[in-house]
Amino acid sequence: MRVPFQYIIRNLLVRKVTTGLTAGGMALVVFVFASILMLDEGLKKTLVNTGEINNIILTRKGSDTEVQSTIYRDQASIIETKPIVANSVDATPLLSKELVVLISLQKSNAKQQSNVVVRGTSTKGFELRPDVQISEGNFFRSGSSDIVIGSAIAKEYSNTNLGDQIYFAQRLWTIVGVFDAKKTAFDSEIWVSREQLMQAFRRKNFSIIVFRSTEKQSINTIQKEFDSDPRLSLDVKLEQDFYKDQSKALSKFINILGMTLTIIFSVGATIGSMITMNAAVANRTNEIGTLRALGFKKIEILTAFLIESIVLALIGGLIGVFGATFMEFSDFTTTNFQTFADLSFGFVMTPIIALKALIIATLMGVIGGTFPAFHAANLEIVDALRSK
Repeated sequence: MRVPFQYIIRNLLVRKVTTGLTAGGMALVVFVFASILMLDEGLKKTLVNTGEINNIILTRKGSDTEVQSTIYRDQASIIETKPIVANSVDATPLLSKELVVLISLQKSNAKQQSNVVVRGTSTKGFELRPDVQISEGNFFRSGSSDIVIGSAIAKEYSNTNLGDQIYFAQRLWTIVGVFDAKKTAFDSEIWVSREQLMQAFRRKNFSIIVFRSTEKQSINTIQKEFDSDPRLSLDVKLEQDFYKDQSKALSKFINILGMTLTIIFSVGATIGSMITMNAAVANRTNEIGTLRALGFKKIEILTAFLIESIVLALIGGLIGVFGATFMEFSDFTTTNFQTFADLSFGFVMTPIIALKALIIATLMGVIGGTFPAFHAANLEIVDALRSK
């Protein structure tokens, strides 16, 4: 014979205030935990989805970022002749030689300036990345001081309307277009004519080379092909893998911060749950004695109170997960620890995150309810019935 589930629910409904406060504490912990996981998922989704899965990116040997990398013009000329490089529709190599630099821009809602990536590219850069589309205005003209900006730049920075001018590298650049990169890292960049950017920054060499491969070969095979040429001391990676690697340091920081906050809050919420359940046991001592007198065993009393604690925690967990889903309507901007440039990304809820959050809530319920449940189960029948 087990204690009816309706009995457990009735006791939660009778203590509306304490139930609400305890569930609220649980909800706060779950909300923080889920939000941190959503933030990490949003970061990974933004950087992993940056670039095309079939694109190969070349950087200088040992360079972790595009800004640190240098590829010489004679190396670029050799790479263009490689049979592994696919051709575009115009029979020219489907390859983009790019210069990547950092500049400082004024944010709309902040006093300080932030670092922004400026990418010198060409029409080939857009051809290699079909997901990057001009949403407003036009593409920059080759050889001009025109620039196109990502959608995140247009939202977050001052003087970023079409026709506005931005000053960097000792010249004015005119915004002629805004591009949408489908919420990838490119949305936080400015794109400009490569040759004009190289002149402005007095650079003779490129930062990276991106190309489409003619064959579906493994990265290791392509790396060996480049390593066999002593003139090409370069690292070879899939474009998506390259940007995915840039998320690791920031992702680690977010997870450490999130787990620290979750542990701190969960300790408080668990103690609150324990106090609530202890109070429930104290107020229902006579009732517990009656249940024992009716023939309910100790294990059944223990199970009933433990289930009550878990149900209370799950109510808080569901509220917390529901609240966290609204974070998907907001964006987050922080500094990418690899590039030191600002990166905009959103919160992303997944079924796995919701499940993890509810598991955390369940664990808090089990931990918070175990001691009070044991206490209730071990009350002597006579003493319990005599209590007032």
